[in-house]
Amino acid sequence: MASEVVMVDEFQFPKSIAPTASKALHLVGYGITDMEIHFLQIKFTAIGIYLNAEVASHLQGWKGKSGAEILADDDFFDSLCGAPVDKFIRVVVIKELKGAQYGLQLENAVRDRLAAIDKFEEEEEEALEKLVEFFQGKYLKKNSLITYHFSASTKTVEVSFLAEGKEENKLAKTVVENENVAAMIKKWYLGGSSAVSQNTVKTLADGMAALLKQ
Repeated sequence: MASEVVMVDEFQFPKSIAPTASKALHLVGYGITDMEIHFLQIKFTAIGIYLNAEVASHLQGWKGKSGAEILADDDFFDSLCGAPVDKFIRVVVIKELKGAQYGLQLENAVRDRLAAIDKFEEEEEEALEKLVEFFQGKYLKKNSLITYHFSASTKTVEVSFLAEGKEENKLAKTVVENENVAAMIKKWYLGGSSAVSQNTVKTLADGMAALLKQ
């Protein structure tokens, strides 16, 4: 019997999940965020990208392309981000850090992307501040779980945090209502050559190439 999980670093990621009562979403890409410091690889988070299989119907222009061809084409990832299907990003903490540090990384990435296209206004700043406050005061211990759910029916993103990934701990949630901020959080993880984890983007490209062949 085929395994129902994929190992990402030392963590189990289910091959499919159902964040709501809607259709199951499938693990299409996965990887880690890391950095080399003095010849040592420091791993920060493990990432899983879950998509509704119907996403392929919105990306038929890339049907038959290889993973390498998709990986080299940022237009593909722009179209993927814009496709009107549910997307779910599952992030597991490997190296513990303060929530404020993670929030700052997220804030800088989103603000820089919005500023580059002249879309960082007061509303975006307020939405980002609210998100940073959500992570403030939390301690992201190993195994802690952060999720981002982008619904096909809205332009928002629901963010959740579960300390140490333990069900008995209280699940914290917030919603980013600002469309521009939500879109750039999505691009932070799914944005092709500008995404936070290039090894995740590579497996996502390979996974989408396989999905487009079906």
